[in-house]
Amino acid sequence: MGVELTLIHWIYVLFIGGIIWLMAMRRDTSLLCIVGILMIAVLSTESLTDSVSGVFNSFIYAIGELLPTILIICIIVSLSRVLTDTGINDVMVYPFTKMMKTPALSFWTIGIIMMISSWFFWPSPGVALLGAVLLPAAVRVGLPGLGVAMAMNLFGHGIALSGDYVIQAAPKLTADAAGLPVSAVMEASIPLVITMGLVTTVTAFYFLRRDMRRGTLRAEIPAASELESEKAELLSSKQKKWFAVIVPLLFIIDVALMAVFDLQGGDATSLIGGTAIVILIVLTLFAHKSKGLEETTAYLIKGFQFGFKVFGPVIPIAAFFYLGDAGFIAILGDELPKGSAGIVNDLGTALAGAIPLTKEIAAVTITAVGAITGLDGSGFSGISLVGSVAQLFEHSLDSGAATLTALGQIAAIWVGGGTLVPWALIPAAAICNVSPFELARRNLVPVVIGLVVTTIVAMFLI
Repeated sequence: MGVELTLIHWIYVLFIGGIIWLMAMRRDTSLLCIVGILMIAVLSTESLTDSVSGVFNSFIYAIGELLPTILIICIIVSLSRVLTDTGINDVMVYPFTKMMKTPALSFWTIGIIMMISSWFFWPSPGVALLGAVLLPAAVRVGLPGLGVAMAMNLFGHGIALSGDYVIQAAPKLTADAAGLPVSAVMEASIPLVITMGLVTTVTAFYFLRRDMRRGTLRAEIPAASELESEKAELLSSKQKKWFAVIVPLLFIIDVALMAVFDLQGGDATSLIGGTAIVILIVLTLFAHKSKGLEETTAYLIKGFQFGFKVFGPVIPIAAFFYLGDAGFIAILGDELPKGSAGIVNDLGTALAGAIPLTKEIAAVTITAVGAITGLDGSGFSGISLVGSVAQLFEHSLDSGAATLTALGQIAAIWVGGGTLVPWALIPAAAICNVSPFELARRNLVPVVIGLVVTTIVAMFLI
């Protein structure tokens, strides 16, 4: 028997509704989340000073929870800058350009390389790492720039980011919000990520080939990339070749160690992050020599600027949703009614008793919520909400929380992480010299079909 719902619970529900509405309207939700934290704090503590302090404490709590995720992204971006500046990435990618002999081979080769790269370097840095080298090779064999952008986009910002099996930033956020182990969400996501990836990319390739046959899409040699003109010869050709072998080999060893020692979550992130830091330092010292000390700091600053720019809007949103679960006591103290298991758990228990929720309704709802939260163009800002909603549904279904969490994560990231929202498509569009709006239009039908099929598959897995 759950605790009786209080005004605090209903205020929380009201603000969740407001957050969803603002996301659907493509408006920022940070201010609403902060106001929500303040109102809940006032109702709970009945003290203005404690409530104002609670807002700040909620940010501290959220940053503490998110810091490992933010830090690994910052470090990976720093490393990707070094690889780009030294030209090592060109050497790593060049052998694959020999496989790109037809438009079809180019599409799938670029996609697979982008997916693997994004697992280790995240998609946005991955676009910069690969685009300047792969684009000219693909266009020469007849694949339009739009096709290159679609391949990098769907495989990188779609498949790789929605699963995020190496860096594990996305599953940590959703798992924390749902009160589940990261490993449970990752395992549940595997069949869904495979389904979504296959359906979407095959559908996108079919439409691409159709329009190429009709002559509505043609390959045009793009202007020289600005990235290429900025590069300096910081390493010799021999050094580039050696590092082009050593860098991926070290990350492959990391993956092997993760499998052998069953490292997941924070342990896996620490291993990848530590390896990236060591590689960053060694490459910077080799490339910049006497300026290596200063350049190491400069690369780290660039990485942190990127990381906090991406996660800055996520912190107040995550703070609000952490307040709905274990974060409440840490932020505001033991102020909930006696017998409460947390705001979200209480609401879930009440929902289970009031509504005969089916797995079909739950799957459709979580996909819709995930897609709506992705409309802000972040992909990450709303996945805490997805985890909380999945936790609510668990009380009605008694199972399937991990599958629902993974489904919502996939929907949010495919929509907002950079496949449908035009302003999230700018990196890939800019590298390939195509319109982000045209790229979004091209991705729309394949992604929607993929979400429908994946949602149906999830219904059978719950």
